[in-house]
Amino acid sequence: MYQSDIFSIQGKNMNKKLIALLLCFVMVIGVGCSSNDTKDEDSQTSNVTDTNGKAKNQKVKITFLNTKGEIQAHLEEVAKDFTNEKGIELEIIPCGAGQSPFEKMTSMYASGNAPTLSMMDVGDLPKFKDKMLDLSSEKWVNDAMAGSLDVATIDNELLAFPFAVEGFGLIYNKETIENATGESFDHNTITTRDDLKNLFKKIEAGGTAPIIISPLDWSLGAHYTSIAYAAEGKNLNGINSIMDNLKTAKLDLHTNTTFNSLIDTFDLLSNYNLDKEDPLSGTYDTGAEAVSTGKSAFWFMGNWAWPQIQELSNGKGEFGFIPVPLDIEGTSNKLAAGPTKYVAVDSEQSTQEQQNAALTFLNWLVYEETGQNGLINKCSIIPAFLNINKAPEDTLAKSIIDYIGRGETIPMVLTFPSDYWKEVGAYMQKYLAKYSNREQLFDEIETYWKNSK
Repeated sequence: MYQSDIFSIQGKNMNKKLIALLLCFVMVIGVGCSSNDTKDEDSQTSNVTDTNGKAKNQKVKITFLNTKGEIQAHLEEVAKDFTNEKGIELEIIPCGAGQSPFEKMTSMYASGNAPTLSMMDVGDLPKFKDKMLDLSSEKWVNDAMAGSLDVATIDNELLAFPFAVEGFGLIYNKETIENATGESFDHNTITTRDDLKNLFKKIEAGGTAPIIISPLDWSLGAHYTSIAYAAEGKNLNGINSIMDNLKTAKLDLHTNTTFNSLIDTFDLLSNYNLDKEDPLSGTYDTGAEAVSTGKSAFWFMGNWAWPQIQELSNGKGEFGFIPVPLDIEGTSNKLAAGPTKYVAVDSEQSTQEQQNAALTFLNWLVYEETGQNGLINKCSIIPAFLNINKAPEDTLAKSIIDYIGRGETIPMVLTFPSDYWKEVGAYMQKYLAKYSNREQLFDEIETYWKNSK
């Protein structure tokens, strides 16, 4: 910290006592500065060198790529809490509207600006596996929900942290249904397609649109069509087997009962759609607004929509889920639910200090009060960890937890190729707008899989 010539002592006759006094003064100052340079583990600082060659402390900064746009503002609040508690600067980077996580990550890695933490779709993990840290030895591995780590494990390495348990289906507004029908509503009474159709007729007769369909490619592709894969496959191996059979033309969608049943239900939803006259005009926001304010009784979407619903409904009303009915003999309708988004830690472009800071953040979410509160109450996330005995207070989350508790769920399909939701979502948009028929839709999906790598 001090140059060797901080004092230049000249003259042969200088008083020796003065020399001794000056040396003691230097030593005292040196000891004081040395104590200020000691690395503080809690604040995650690292020693760097400035332009004058003097050591100084610099706070570690890490970045988090968020691919759940609906919680961007809430994650930014969580990041502030984390920074205040741990002294680690955390920046939340949003994924652009309409941009896939794969596209965003590819661009950031190519520019040499890879995020420290990336919220990813599981189907993208194999493409980035050589760039991700193995998380197998982390403490939270032992507290994760059964099966939640399987899809994130490649070549015996755990590449990602299960960020959220989510579910999707037909969101209902109980008050809207009861106002339109003049009858009390019990969601457990809707067990078949005919049950739903009869309810839709009553709602429509009461002057309210029964449902709104948001024509988003990711919603129609990655979510709606996935119900058939999950219902038919039943587990990860079965789902992947369906995909393999489609790639090798061993599965004919035209004659498959499950896929046809799913489209039968889609036809019913389309016939009662609030936007029936212009089915591609809707947006995510118009869907949330319609079901929240009573313009429609149902909306096909997931519990990630809760922040918008809560705001638009002014926190009033009761919302929940019913599964999309398939009417397949011998099986009951079940809600699609399970861990979805996963968070990986970069091992290629991040420093050791940044990697350690990223691991600190993940453990903070699982084990510390403020982290748990941020995940659950600020972001309305259902955690995938058994040590956490809290859950969001919103009724959509409670509905999902109820289905999980009763064992009435089918798995979320997380192993689609990166472009599946865009390609197949576009086919579903064409079908919704009646630019194609069922035979053409199935032909397009089969062609997609035959060309998939």
